[in-house]
Amino acid sequence: MAKPKQKKAKTKLKAKTASTRAKTAVRKTAVKVKKAVKAKKAAKARKPVAKKSVTKKLVAKKAAASKAPAPIKGKLVYSFGDGKAEGRADMRELLGGKGANLAEMSNLGLPVPPGFTITTEVCTAYYDNGKKYPPALKGQVEAALATVEKLVGAKFGDSTMPLLVSVRSGARASMPGMMDTVLNLGLNDVTVEALARQSGNERFAWDSYRRFIQMYSDVVLGVGHEHFEEILEMHKEERGFNLDTDLKAEDWKEIVAAYKKMVEKELGKPFPQDVHDQLWGAIGAVFQSWMNQRAITYRALNNIPASWGTAVNVQAMVFGNMGDTSCTGVAFTRDPATGEKNYYGEYLINAQGEDVVAGIRTPQQLTKAARLKAGNDLPSMEESMPETFKQLVNVFQKLEKHYRDMQDIEFTVQQGKLWMLQTRSGKRTAKAAIKIAVDMVKEKLISQAEAVDRIDPASLDQLLHPTPDPKAPRKVIAKGLAASPGAASGKVVFQADEAEQMASKGEAVILCRVETSPEDIHGMHAAKGILTARGGTTSHAAVVARGMGRPCVSGAGGIRIDYAANKMTAGDITVNKGDVITIDGSTGEVILGLMPMIEPQLSGDFGLLMSWADKLRKLKVRTNAETPADAETAVRFGCEGIGLCRTEHMFFDADRITAVREMILSDNVEGRRKALAKILPMQRNDFVQLFKIMAGRPVTIRLLDPPLHEFLPKTDADFEAVAKGTGLSVAALKERKKALEETNPMLGHRGCRLGITYPEIYEMQARAIFEAAVEVTQGGGKPVEPEVMIPLVATKAEIDFMKKRVDAVAQAVFKEKGKKVKYLVGTMIELPRAALRAAEIAETAEFFSFGTNDLTQTTLGISRDDSALFMEDYLKAGIFDRDPFVSIDQAGVGELVKIAAERGRSSRKDLKLGICGEHGGDPSSVRFCHKAGLDYVSCSPYRVPIARLAAAQAAISEEKASEA
Repeated sequence: MAKPKQKKAKTKLKAKTASTRAKTAVRKTAVKVKKAVKAKKAAKARKPVAKKSVTKKLVAKKAAASKAPAPIKGKLVYSFGDGKAEGRADMRELLGGKGANLAEMSNLGLPVPPGFTITTEVCTAYYDNGKKYPPALKGQVEAALATVEKLVGAKFGDSTMPLLVSVRSGARASMPGMMDTVLNLGLNDVTVEALARQSGNERFAWDSYRRFIQMYSDVVLGVGHEHFEEILEMHKEERGFNLDTDLKAEDWKEIVAAYKKMVEKELGKPFPQDVHDQLWGAIGAVFQSWMNQRAITYRALNNIPASWGTAVNVQAMVFGNMGDTSCTGVAFTRDPATGEKNYYGEYLINAQGEDVVAGIRTPQQLTKAARLKAGNDLPSMEESMPETFKQLVNVFQKLEKHYRDMQDIEFTVQQGKLWMLQTRSGKRTAKAAIKIAVDMVKEKLISQAEAVDRIDPASLDQLLHPTPDPKAPRKVIAKGLAASPGAASGKVVFQADEAEQMASKGEAVILCRVETSPEDIHGMHAAKGILTARGGTTSHAAVVARGMGRPCVSGAGGIRIDYAANKMTAGDITVNKGDVITIDGSTGEVILGLMPMIEPQLSGDFGLLMSWADKLRKLKVRTNAETPADAETAVRFGCEGIGLCRTEHMFFDADRITAVREMILSDNVEGRRKALAKILPMQRNDFVQLFKIMAGRPVTIRLLDPPLHEFLPKTDADFEAVAKGTGLSVAALKERKKALEETNPMLGHRGCRLGITYPEIYEMQARAIFEAAVEVTQGGGKPVEPEVMIPLVATKAEIDFMKKRVDAVAQAVFKEKGKKVKYLVGTMIELPRAALRAAEIAETAEFFSFGTNDLTQTTLGISRDDSALFMEDYLKAGIFDRDPFVSIDQAGVGELVKIAAERGRSSRKDLKLGICGEHGGDPSSVRFCHKAGLDYVSCSPYRVPIARLAAAQAAISEEKASEA
């Protein structure tokens, strides 16, 4: 009598069969309809056609033909094996990473199963030509296959000595697991019997055949792997087996029969028996997988162009599932997590590669030391296969010395014989990358410049921020954008004031908002982290959070925030005010509860590598900072000054916002000056602290920039507080607020336009700057040289107007204090007109600081904060390669930067040039700034090391180009 589980599985199979029959009936009906339409079209085509119409069709046909891509000429297929290869390691653009490294290992004399690589150019041609192969490909593949047959001593599809092959992808950039693979190709009902006789192992042959049917059906024919898993699991359950290795040859024969029967039911035709059809099916599947969704997503995340294409590698099979003297494994020549010089990896006896990846069986450690550390009782490869392990260690050493980098290796042992299937530079953590690079310099494998050039600058984020303990359990309730790295835990609050109040009592809070605004700045600063339901990675929340070094997850669309109810929901989970969550700004995860954190440990290796970078770079690196905490952090990370101090952020502090509002809402100069007098000592103290921390380093201070509406009161309590200070009624203040409203404030009354309308505002700020500079210099501090930045200048007349007033204030302060300090007056270039008229603006301005956030907005006509609504679509469609607010649009915005730099220096040779937008911390943008001849970049404190490293790599790249 069948068990309940067996009945359930059989019922499920019957249901699927019925579903398949229904699908087949639908397909047959569709075929009939298609034939009828085709016949109708053919009949129509037989009717007489006017000569003019025929001519038009011929012209259209010729035009289409003329637009078709030219056929690829030359070599499309490169062979390797038997200690030689037609390719080399430096041909990865053509052969892909896997193909180039297989060729290189062959040339090094390592044991590589022979095979051939179909180039990436074929992939590009395949898509350009409507998924058709170049005519020459078939002949070149057949010739290369014949070479493999000769080297192996077997023939593809032979009934006596069959050759089996693997078909794998191989893009020039490593894309692990993103594309498709087929193993054991060449098996059919005839060759499986030959393989059994040839190997003397019937179980192995039929196990390989069932693997091939499952993999080929899934990858090439589109029959889901779950169908096969169900059949296998039901068979094991009926016979009381736990592991696949418990099954005998007869079991695999039964399963193969069941697999083939199921495939025929699903597809309406038998599983392909012609080995050449199998081969071309697999080649096509690999090329098709270049455009599957996971590959597209991976490329988007890693900035890999779709135009690169993938190569296809066809290689003679070697078998790790031929008994206890066979195995398969993956190894790293050093620990990819720590960088320690220890062999790291796993292997499985009597298995094929997918068994290690799938996790069906628990893999074993390579070395005895690793086994003991893991507390594993299963023998390591070093213990179970000592001679083969010694051979593997020799290969490790040879490959690492040859490539001069840590290698990620795939290998198979077939009946005691070691075969190398792949090597590539291994992926590693930032900590490991730095240790490996520094160690290899000490080992004299690479130079200091090579060590610096190898570290991905963006990866340094992993070292500079606390991260959740990866070993701790986590309950992820939502996911957004990884907007600002690091992680934080705290109580949920929904208002900035609440965040500040709770933080003042020593409580850790996470500020959760639908989106943030500048008025939330105090709450953001008080919070340990920021979560928003809307906004992109360059939204206000993201930009400010990065500047503060706060973790931020933005655009968490799965979260619904209800301010009135003081709660937020994520699916069926409700989080109330005061509940604890953890946000991980490096992954975008929102986690319920408190997570244990790992604090950043900046090792000696990090400091040593950065000292090498500093010797190589030409660009200076400053920071964007307004608070003492940010300035101190930036100095600790190696900044060389402040490139942007946004004074408006200082205005939002609770002890001065009322005075700021009084100043704005006053309807006369006297009222504004009275309010400004309250703010002056506060601003002066701000600058004193920054000048002291910077200890003689340059400090660029931007005078008030944003539109005044951002500071205006919103609640009745706010209006009453302002009314008390100004003596005006609440009604009069509300009327004044209404008069200040603008249709498009970001293009309205802001920047230098405020200074021209209300010069007393800028005069107060200038006085605060110069009084602070004199105070610090007279107090024995290092000489201070402030740089006063006038924002949003479009004309020379504007900078002339403002500089005259700043200079007047400077002279007045110097006369009062009896002390002079050096200073510069310059402007922020953030409007296209300013870039184009830079020559005349530079006659007055002593420095340019490119505000590329606003320059991008005004050049592209795209709002930074609103772009998240459609930017994803633009990136998917290939309209933008990268978000222009993340990485500078070099062709458009970048061109304006270069024009302004060139024209500005034509008027003033010593014109200081810098960049202070968020792009200052983007490695690609830093490289652009180096090429454009800027003097410095400025970025948020936690991006300073990233910019330092990127600047060094830009100099290295320039040096390489000049040597070439």
